[in-house]
Amino acid sequence: MTATEVSEAAQEIEKLLALHPKGFDLSLDRITRLLAALGNPHERLPPVIHVAGTNGKGSVTAFCRAILEAAGLSVHVHTSPHLVNWHERYRLGVKGGKGALVSDPVLADVVRRVAEANGGEKITVFEILTAVTFLLFAEHPADVAIIEVGLGGRYDATNVIARPAVSVIMPISLDHQAYLGDRVELIAAEKAGIMKRGCPVVIGHQEEESARDVLIATAERLGCPISVYGQDFMAHEEFGRLIFQDENGLADLPLPRLPGRHQYANAAAAIRAVRAAGFDVPEAAIEKGLAGVEWPGRLQRLAGGRLSHFGPPGAEIWIDGGHNPGAGHVIAEAMATFEERDPRPLFLIIGMINTKEPIGYFKAFLDLTEQVFTVPVHGSDAGLDPLALAADAAAAGLEANATSSVAEALGQIAELTDEDPVPPRVLIGGSLYLVGDVLAENGTPPR
Repeated sequence: MTATEVSEAAQEIEKLLALHPKGFDLSLDRITRLLAALGNPHERLPPVIHVAGTNGKGSVTAFCRAILEAAGLSVHVHTSPHLVNWHERYRLGVKGGKGALVSDPVLADVVRRVAEANGGEKITVFEILTAVTFLLFAEHPADVAIIEVGLGGRYDATNVIARPAVSVIMPISLDHQAYLGDRVELIAAEKAGIMKRGCPVVIGHQEEESARDVLIATAERLGCPISVYGQDFMAHEEFGRLIFQDENGLADLPLPRLPGRHQYANAAAAIRAVRAAGFDVPEAAIEKGLAGVEWPGRLQRLAGGRLSHFGPPGAEIWIDGGHNPGAGHVIAEAMATFEERDPRPLFLIIGMINTKEPIGYFKAFLDLTEQVFTVPVHGSDAGLDPLALAADAAAAGLEANATSSVAEALGQIAELTDEDPVPPRVLIGGSLYLVGDVLAENGTPPR
C-alpha cells in the first residue's frame, strides 16, 4: 500500500475526526439510526463470529480466521484498533485463499457514503467506522465474518448483530474501568451483553472465577448452547504438540505459531468457536491454521528494520500491545519461558496511555527484568508522561528511567550491555499505540 493510497481514506477519516468526538459514548441509538439510513447492512452479513474480552480477543480472531481460510472459506475480519493504517481494521475475504486488507479507494468510498448517510448528526467516529464495517461486509460476499468488539459489549457499536453464529468471550480482567466498572464481575456483565438468546456461546479461559460465573449465568439465562474452557474443551502441550480435547475426543495438533503458553487456550477457544458456529472444518485445516496464523504487534519479534540499528548487536527485540495487568502476566510468563529456553538479560521499553493501570502491569515483571525505560506514546493524545510512568515502574519495585524515544532507549540499552557476553532481550510494549508507532518508525507496518 503506497503513501498515496493510504492518504485518501485517511483524509476522509481525518475529516470525521475534526467533526465528531473522539473516544466512546456507549449507546446503540446512534449506530442504529445510521444503519437504518444505510439500509440496515448489518442484517445482510454472512454468519458472524462475534468476539469480546479484555485480553486474547485479537488472538482468537486471528486463529479463527487462519483455520477457516485453511479450510478454503472466505473470511471477512473486523478488528480494532489499528496499529499503523486505518485499513488494518477491515480485511475482506477471498474465496479459496487468504483475505486482504481493504483497498484504499474502496475504503475511502465507503467512508464517504457512511458520512453522507449520517447527515451531520451527533455520532462518534468509532460508530461511523463500525457502520463502515457492516456496509463493506454486506457489499462483498463471503462465507463468514469475524467481528471484534471495540469496547465492552452490551453497548458497543458492533452489538447490533441480532443472531450471531457464535458469541465468544475471552479472558476478562480490569481495563476501561471508567466505562465498564471497577470489578471484574461488572466488566464480565458488560462483555456478556453480546450474548443473544438461543445463540451459541464460547467462554475462553478465565483467571477470575467471578467473571466466569457471571458469563455462565448469563448464557444459561438466555438459553444459549454454552462451551466453557476447562469444562467442555481444553488444550495443553505434550511432547511439543498441542493436545485439544472436547466431547468429540482428542486432536493432536502443532503448537500455535503465536508464541506464549497463553496462546494454547486462545487456539482452543478458536477451534471450539469455529465448530460452535457450524463450520465442520477438517483437522488438516486446523493444523494448517495453527501453523500459519499471523497477528501483528502481539509478541511479534522485530526482524530487522530501522530501529534495530539503535539497539545492541544481536539483541532479540519483541513488541507487544498488551496494556493491562492481565496482559502483563501472560507476557511476563512468555518472557520467562523464553528465558528458560535461551537465557538473556531482559530490558523493557514501555509507553502507556492514561486509562491503564501501569503498576499492576509492571508488577508482573518483578524478578524478570534488569531495567525499565519509559517512553512517550505519540499515537495518542492520552499518552502518559515518561517521568510519571517511570515513577509507576519504581513503585512496582523495578529500576526505571525516562527517555524521549524508543530509539534513545535502545541506545541506552546498547551502552549498558556493550561488554556483556550475551546480547539482551528487549520487550517494547504497554500500548497498541506505541506498537503502531514502532512498526511505522521501523518501516514494517502490518500487511
